[in-house]
Amino acid sequence: MPARFPNISSRAWEHPADRAALDSLRKVPGFDLVVRKVMGLLSERPLKLITLGSAVEVGPDQFPHIHALYDDVLQTLDAPERYPLFVTQNPVINAGAVGMDHPFIVLNSATLQQLDDVQVRSVLGHEIGHILSDHVLYKTMLRFLLKGGQLVTRMPLTGLALLAVIAAMLEWDRKSELSADRASLLACQDIDVVRGTLLRMAGGVGEGASVEAFRSQARRYEEGGSAVDSVIKTLALLNRRHPFPVQRMGELDRWIESGAYAEIMSGAYPLRDDDPEDSTWHYWRESVESYAEGVKQSADPVARWMRSAGTGMKDKASGAWEWIRGRSGDATETPAAPNPPGSEADMEAPSGESDPAVDPDDIIGAS
Repeated sequence: MPARFPNISSRAWEHPADRAALDSLRKVPGFDLVVRKVMGLLSERPLKLITLGSAVEVGPDQFPHIHALYDDVLQTLDAPERYPLFVTQNPVINAGAVGMDHPFIVLNSATLQQLDDVQVRSVLGHEIGHILSDHVLYKTMLRFLLKGGQLVTRMPLTGLALLAVIAAMLEWDRKSELSADRASLLACQDIDVVRGTLLRMAGGVGEGASVEAFRSQARRYEEGGSAVDSVIKTLALLNRRHPFPVQRMGELDRWIESGAYAEIMSGAYPLRDDDPEDSTWHYWRESVESYAEGVKQSADPVARWMRSAGTGMKDKASGAWEWIRGRSGDATETPAAPNPPGSEADMEAPSGESDPAVDPDDIIGAS
C-alpha cells in the first residue's frame, strides 16, 4: 500500500523553475489582455461534451480496474474531488488534463496498452499534479492559442507581441512538467517506475530497453558538449511544450538527491491549509471569470471585437511572421496565423498534451 499524504499542498512538489516561469509569464506585456480575451471565449461545457461524445469514460462499470487504480491515486495525493477520467483511441503513449473550473483527464489508449499498472499510476499522478497545481487553465489556453487557427489573427495582440506571449507560455509549460513529474513520483513512489515511463515515451518499448542505459544517456546529454552545444540544446526546446525526457529524468534525480522527496515520504511536507488565500493565481482567476461572465451575458461585445479586428490584424500578424521567417532564412509558405512551429507530437508520458479528445478549434465562441 503506497504512503498517503493527507492535506498535502501542491507546494510540496512544485519546481522553483515552474513558479519563476509563471511569475515571469504574468509580467509579459499584453498577457493580461490575452488571458481575458481567450478565456472569455472558452467554456468547459463544449470541451466536456466533445470528450463525452468521442472517448470512453472510466467508471465502476467501464475499465473498473483503472477506475480503482485512479481512485487510489486520488487518495494518495488527497485530491479534494474526483475529476472525470476518459480513454481515447490514440496510438501514442500520452495523457492530458483539460479544463478550467472543473477539469478532467484523458488517457490515450496506448497508455493502457503499453504501460503496466504502476506506470499508469505514475501517469495519473502526473495529471492530478497538474490539476492540483492549477496548471490546467493556462495549459488549455495555450492549446487554444497554438491551434486556434484564424481566430488567433483576431486577437487583441498580433505579430511579435502575440509571439512573445506564446513563447513565454511555452517556457512556463515546459517548467510545469517538472512539477508534475514530482507528483508522478509521489503517486507511484518508485523512481524506477517513472524512469521506465520516460524511457517508453522516448521510444524504449519492447525487449532490450534499459533504464540504466537511458540514465547513462541522460548524463551524457547533460554533461557533454561545448558552449555551442549548450546553445543548440536551448534553441531546440524553444518550440516544444515539454522538456526532453532525459532532462526530466535528471531533474527527478536531483530532487531525490536534495533530500526533499525523502522528507515528504517521512511526512514532513507543506499543508494545503497553510496555503496563502490571496495568491496571484486567484487574482488571475477572478479576472478570467469576470470577463467570461460578460461574454455569456451578451454576444455583442464579442461580435464588436471580432469585427473591429478585421483583416488588418491578420495582415499585420502574417507580416510579422514573414519577417521572422525571413530573418531565419526560411522561405517556406507563411502560415495563416502566427502559430510557432510547435506542432510536435507532444509525446510526454507520464503526462501528455497531444490533444487527447479535445480540439480547441471546436470551442471558439462557446458560452
